[in-house]
Amino acid sequence: MSPILEVKNLRTVFKTESGNVTAVDGVSYHVNEQEIVGVVGESGSGKSVTQLSVMQLIPNPPGRIEGGEAWFEGKNLLEYERNGKEMRAVRGAKISMIFQEPMTSLNPVLTIGQQLMETLQLHKGMSTAQAHKRAIELLAMVGIPAPESRVNDYPHQFSGGMRQRAMIAMGLSCEPRLIIADEPTTALDVTTQAVLLELMRNLVRRLNTSLLLVTHNLGVVARYCDRVYVMYAGRIVEEGPTREIFANPRHPYTVGLLKSMPRLDQPRQHRLLPIEGLPPNLVNLPPHCAFLPRCPYGTELCSTSPAPGLAAVGAQHAAACHLNIEESRT
Repeated sequence: MSPILEVKNLRTVFKTESGNVTAVDGVSYHVNEQEIVGVVGESGSGKSVTQLSVMQLIPNPPGRIEGGEAWFEGKNLLEYERNGKEMRAVRGAKISMIFQEPMTSLNPVLTIGQQLMETLQLHKGMSTAQAHKRAIELLAMVGIPAPESRVNDYPHQFSGGMRQRAMIAMGLSCEPRLIIADEPTTALDVTTQAVLLELMRNLVRRLNTSLLLVTHNLGVVARYCDRVYVMYAGRIVEEGPTREIFANPRHPYTVGLLKSMPRLDQPRQHRLLPIEGLPPNLVNLPPHCAFLPRCPYGTELCSTSPAPGLAAVGAQHAAACHLNIEESRT
């Protein structure tokens, strides 16, 4: 499969009173056609900022994309003017983004139908009547009951799950080639989460599009994603096929995440093991591996050597850890 999106050495920095925060530090990844890819990590690891950087939605100031490339359909998106015609033509029409909290993304003074119609008229050139008809079809597609009447409702008249369905409908409205879903089920109950994730997977398959799923929920990744990238302190520390990562994690951070996750194949009395400590301060990142203060496997090499880059540990599997490098030498 060929990549539909390929990001290379992306670097995003925020200027703060305490100093410069490198939120994304040399991140490279790709998404293939008709593939579901997961990006996981703790809050503050750089998952969302990476995707906002690709879409050129980082507020400037204080944020700034300092380097990197984001190749989509043969063009580097980061060469486009942030609010220029070319970038606006990509957002929504070719790459859509479903944001984390729909109540902060939906306009409270416009009806759901008006917000759906605006995208269709802007990117598809539809008339008002055509856009209204399509908006009803989209709401029906995502399981909104009585879409003919609910299309005239305002966001506050929808429940949390229905608002997220409306956001999914907006993301799919122009049939984009890639959908970026930034923790789309946050603050929803587990039943609604499962329904929405199944809905997204089925729609992605039906429309032959690709999905990049940003989440901290490893259970979601295990069920829905083909490949996964694990992020820590603004860097990718492990990548590979989902089955391989879960069966054979090779970075201590990934091991820690998996040990802290409840599993049905473990006995009931099995204790979850949290990752000790806190993520590092991104203003003063150490020259060595950022995970070292929390790592139970750290050695002298880890504290005296620069932070390692990703190294192959298997077929399509790579991890950024000195332990893997030492194993390959012996």
